[in-house]
Amino acid sequence: MKLTAIMEGIKMNSIKGNINTEINKIVYDSRKVQKGDVFVCISGFKTDGHNYVPMAVEKGACAVVAEREIDVPEYITLLTVENTRASLAKMGANYYENPSRKMNIIGVTGTNGKTSTTYIIKNILDKLDRKVGIIGTIENRIGDKVLHTERTTPESLELQALLAQMVDEGVTDVVMEVSSHALDLHRVDCCEYNVAIFTNLTQDHLDYHKTMENYKIAKGKLLERTDKCVINIDDNFGEYMKSVSKGSVITIGIENEADLKAENIRIDADGVYFRLDYKNKEYPIHLNIPGKFSIYNALGCIGACLFMGIDMDTIIDGISSIKGVKGRFQTIKGPFGANAIVDYAHTPDSLENILNTAREFVAGRIITVFGCGGDRDRTKRPIMGEIGGRLSDLCIITSDNPRSEDPERILDDIEEGIKRTSCEYKREADRRKAIFEAVNSANKGDLIIVAGKGHEDYQIFPDRTIHFDDAEVVREAFGEDF
Repeated sequence: MKLTAIMEGIKMNSIKGNINTEINKIVYDSRKVQKGDVFVCISGFKTDGHNYVPMAVEKGACAVVAEREIDVPEYITLLTVENTRASLAKMGANYYENPSRKMNIIGVTGTNGKTSTTYIIKNILDKLDRKVGIIGTIENRIGDKVLHTERTTPESLELQALLAQMVDEGVTDVVMEVSSHALDLHRVDCCEYNVAIFTNLTQDHLDYHKTMENYKIAKGKLLERTDKCVINIDDNFGEYMKSVSKGSVITIGIENEADLKAENIRIDADGVYFRLDYKNKEYPIHLNIPGKFSIYNALGCIGACLFMGIDMDTIIDGISSIKGVKGRFQTIKGPFGANAIVDYAHTPDSLENILNTAREFVAGRIITVFGCGGDRDRTKRPIMGEIGGRLSDLCIITSDNPRSEDPERILDDIEEGIKRTSCEYKREADRRKAIFEAVNSANKGDLIIVAGKGHEDYQIFPDRTIHFDDAEVVREAFGEDF
């Protein structure tokens, strides 16, 4: 493809060299450059791609896209733009011929509930024999084929390549988790969404966004650019999201008046039951995932599917038939009458939700195993400690993914909050030992909640990454033969 075609629609501040040169592919990692590639200089959090232009040229790049003038050989085409991240998104869309326009794209954003929402929608669409793609935290998926994923929303170039692959393989609908980082860093700039869902907004990622205001604005970018939006109006930021939405809106709620409202709610260990009120009609709904948060997830899915013209019977069938999502309120039955739940809850709000849900049906004690990730928002650690202590009978605070931080220092931060409560607690930095401690402390009727990692099958330390799966360890602690 010619460089002119790749750069179509991008404002260039300067052009040096032949813009009609033929391009092999687009690359933003200098280590992956091959002869005939165009190299895009991305300023990252730790490195600046502008510093690697000599390496890219040496490896055979024939063109460079940068944010400032750079010394390059005369035979290299140099284009300068205002923002290389935004340009990369547009370049990728041009190169892969705008694949998002060829499928129905549903974007799901919010602090919690994104993953469950995407899988419920997939289950509904499966009832119609549509081929569904998923882009999200647990995995990327094309129909029944599972693809590797490294982040919730891929970098823009990889995202466009993935969408193009989905088009080639006959995908009709894509359900995508859209992270605040992806919105803020232009990863999804050239994705055209048919429907957007806003689940909720609670404290998370403030290590990056710094303030809730910035976080709110980042999330709102998805709704600003989508014609059909489903919004949780019970959320503190629901009205803001409604105000920035540019098209049709379906509101969902339990507490406030909404287009889709849940009434007559019952929550137990087998899931949630509620009556849906919609346009003066009532529909009984059952979802096999317990918790008030599950109701909001279901309502969001209903709203999105109604926007897509799917009939209510099919929607309800899809909701009621899903068995659950890995690492999302995943129940593991123990051999002696004590059960465990593995959940991704890693924010104050999600931890409080899951503990409140458990309290509604647990006869015995709640024993909670949780930690907080390293190199992430430190301010939420004592908050989560207080929530864990207030809503549990026994807490075992442990490591999540320490990353570059000292695990004991992270526990210190959590302990500040738990000390404000009267809850019995223990410190055990070794997550495996912590889970075993919880199981050994449990009696008949107790519930063990292992929170924070959910579907993850790894643990990141300062010097290594190891295999670690909470569900596997829980089953081991319960005994392999039960």
